[in-house]
Amino acid sequence: MELKKSEEVNNERLRYPMIFVGMLFTGSLVLASFTYSTPAEDKGSGLIAARESDSGFEEEVKVEEPEVTPPEEQQADITPPPTEDIKEEESKEEPPKRDPAPPPPPPPPPGPKYTPPPAEIVDFPDVEAAFPGGAAAMKKWIQENVQYPEISRELGDQGRVYVTFVVEPDGKITGVDVMRGGVTPELNREAKRLVRNMPKWDPGEVKGQAVRARCRLPITFTLQ
Repeated sequence: MELKKSEEVNNERLRYPMIFVGMLFTGSLVLASFTYSTPAEDKGSGLIAARESDSGFEEEVKVEEPEVTPPEEQQADITPPPTEDIKEEESKEEPPKRDPAPPPPPPPPPGPKYTPPPAEIVDFPDVEAAFPGGAAAMKKWIQENVQYPEISRELGDQGRVYVTFVVEPDGKITGVDVMRGGVTPELNREAKRLVRNMPKWDPGEVKGQAVRARCRLPITFTLQ
């Protein structure tokens, strides 16, 4: 009986140290569970783990980040513009129109018509040119058509003017001029005017053919 009592006494003494050791071991386990964390496998995702507690439970919350396509993939999605359509549009453009050829230059104007030189003037033809009707008819015509200049009449100018001219084959009078300087300018002009206004003369002839004949005619101016 004495031996049994001693074992109970010994067991009673070891109970408190054992309880203390057990509590210490349990506390170390709990502390280790709070400090322990699993390494993350992916940098892009976070894993949050709730530690175990004496009375609690374990809950995992996953936070997923939105997927971001790398820049290379985005560039791959962009399709370049079709170059064939641009080439076709360029080919459809009409080539630049060339300027029409300039019209040919107009033909040069025709040159002057060839006119043969006038025939030679004959000073002494076989048949002299004459006023139609003779000398008496010419004198009468001059008296009827003369216009004595007023200034010459006032100054009393009078005299004889020698006029030279050419009778053409058709009887016209050309090349009227005054010989020997005349008398006064006014009487010279009147003498030339009278000869130019004369009717056609009978042309001179050489060997039966009309020619250009030179004639000389004195016109006398007298005051009455």
